Amino acid sequence: MACVVIVGTQWGDEGKGKIVDLLTRNADFVVRFQGGSNAGHTIVLRGEKFIFHLIPSGILYRGKKCIIGNGVVLDPEVLLEEIKELKERGYFKDDQQLMISEEAHLILPYHRKIDVARERIFKIGTTGRGIGPAYEDKVARCGIRVIDLMDEELFREKLEANLLQKNTYLVEVLKEEPFRFSEIFETYLRFRDLLGKYIKDTTRILHEALHQGKHILFEGAQGTLLDLDHGTYPYVTASNTVAGNACAGAGVPPTEIDTILGVAKAYTTRVGEGPFPTELRDEVGEKMRQRGGEYGATTGRPRRCGWFDAVIVNHAIRINGIREVALTKMDVLNEFEKIKICVGYQIDGKVLYHVPSNLRIWQSAKPIYEEMEGWKGEIRGAKQYRDLPLNARRYIKRIEELIQARVTIISVGSEREETIILKNPFGK
Repeated sequence: MACVVIVGTQWGDEGKGKIVDLLTRNADFVVRFQGGSNAGHTIVLRGEKFIFHLIPSGILYRGKKCIIGNGVVLDPEVLLEEIKELKERGYFKDDQQLMISEEAHLILPYHRKIDVARERIFKIGTTGRGIGPAYEDKVARCGIRVIDLMDEELFREKLEANLLQKNTYLVEVLKEEPFRFSEIFETYLRFRDLLGKYIKDTTRILHEALHQGKHILFEGAQGTLLDLDHGTYPYVTASNTVAGNACAGAGVPPTEIDTILGVAKAYTTRVGEGPFPTELRDEVGEKMRQRGGEYGATTGRPRRCGWFDAVIVNHAIRINGIREVALTKMDVLNEFEKIKICVGYQIDGKVLYHVPSNLRIWQSAKPIYEEMEGWKGEIRGAKQYRDLPLNARRYIKRIEELIQARVTIISVGSEREETIILKNPFGK
């Protein structure tokens, strides 16, 4: 038995979807443990692109069990659209593949409207999917869970109580139109009928799987620097994205976790507002964006691009307890003569080698770079580590030294098989 947690070590979009998809072949269960439809995990399989917002990235394998855990905030409309698209494309033929936790919280239309309206004021960079407002309700203890939807009278009571508050806020504060109770109530009862067969006591199922010695892969969304506590607050997501939340978001004890695998892109990107010391607002950054297809899988927004920042990855390594890293999108750097790595920050005449908590200070940080020779050649055909050009191997080695973790998986292309595996976290 092995339990492996996959987390991002930057600002999300590191390529976690591909790594989860790749490792699912060795897993029995894949569990999404936090976030919502603000995630956009992209997988390319035989030239065909798939983008998952809620369904775990392991769904493309027949016979693998995929769980949407209690730590996720669930938008039924988005989930049903994903299910429909997968079935139309010839995948997900067995409904028993997918399970939804009874304890996951629902995203409702008022969450989305509040999210969009407040973004005009606060400009955090939210996707507008209602994630933050849904988590707010969860913490305020007025959230509506999946299990509540199964009890029609309870759902009615909770929705009526919430709409009294939400409509007042929408009209009086945000100057938006109110919602009609019947519209939401009837729509969500239809969602209940369509999703009922997937709703399970997933914590119990996972504990049975652990007892049976099954392999479980926990899939995180976003990245460590978007974590609610340890990221670039307030420019963060509304959940804890770190490995420790895999246990709370799925209902398994921390003593069962064997390996935490961090995923890092060979350069750095982020979407939305907030500090980004290595951001390149020039032709080099644009070249990264175009070569890497750096546009948000959820919003389509162009991602900000820059050189690899070892300071933020070190931060993620410490917080998550990462010893092994999957390095993705190495091929995007194929055409660069020189490649830089940020090893520290220059701030007010001082040098920092850690992430500052004060965002004003961080915003003023100037990156301290080491420059390396690029490899100027195609690496997508590399099957083993020795097939990589010498300068590519030197780049990987220097990253390992700086982040103090071993690179055990190297992605050299977008396809599942375009990956060099030096060590499988499942030991296979």
